[in-house]
Amino acid sequence: MFTQTATLIATSAGEGPEFHGPSIDEFFPEVIFNAFGVIPVTRIHLIQFLAVIAIVLIFWLGTRRMTVVPGRFQSLVEMGLDFVRVNVAEDLLGKKDGQRFLPILTTIFFMVLFMNITGIIPFLNIAGTSIIAVPLLLAVVSYVTFIYAGVRKSPKNFFKNALFPSGVPPFLYIVVTPLEFISTFIIRPVTLTLRLLMNMMVGHLMLVLFFAATQFFLLDLGGWWSALAAGSLAFGLAFTLFEILVAVLQAYVFTILTAVYIQLAVAEEH
Repeated sequence: MFTQTATLIATSAGEGPEFHGPSIDEFFPEVIFNAFGVIPVTRIHLIQFLAVIAIVLIFWLGTRRMTVVPGRFQSLVEMGLDFVRVNVAEDLLGKKDGQRFLPILTTIFFMVLFMNITGIIPFLNIAGTSIIAVPLLLAVVSYVTFIYAGVRKSPKNFFKNALFPSGVPPFLYIVVTPLEFISTFIIRPVTLTLRLLMNMMVGHLMLVLFFAATQFFLLDLGGWWSALAAGSLAFGLAFTLFEILVAVLQAYVFTILTAVYIQLAVAEEH
């Protein structure tokens, strides 16, 4: 809508500046250098590296000198860890299984959160999860963990119970089994990947659109068009706050779905 509005305004203004909206090409930036001479590294890859460094640094600083009466920084780190431990791992998996899979769930949550939040940080301005590599990698980790948990719980019956659910008449297995296979072993990792990827891509495009429109109205057109810049800027700032919520929510959703899949794998019927 903003793209069409800005284009129409530029056209009606005669031979004026042309508005350039966000493009899908932003998710395919130019290669900055080749690591080890063979691995291409782009701006998004550098942002991913920064996010990982930030995670390691924050948790190292927050846990290197832990005290019985924690300071503010230690309390903040412990609060984040307890959130995953209590509200995700133990709530869904119980104490025993929650402790077993807590490292994976904690890693997934904070990796997604930190890479999501780079999308609203000035000078970074794009989420590390807005290209498919990270969402796909985490979905594979979730998928492998789900299968491992199920096979470890019931080596002989896991795949049987997943593909041939009890209570279904045997003659219906010709229909039910392919559907269960697609639903359990294909759709789950695909939806995990696409849900996170699409949310981060759309969020970036919307932010670029709002702030690009602000610059266009204020600096390129000027005059009374600057009033529209105030509106697009307000939308941009509001959507930035919304993107913070989305960044946290997507990290939580990805983690809790992983925990749900693990819970289904270790359920008693398996």
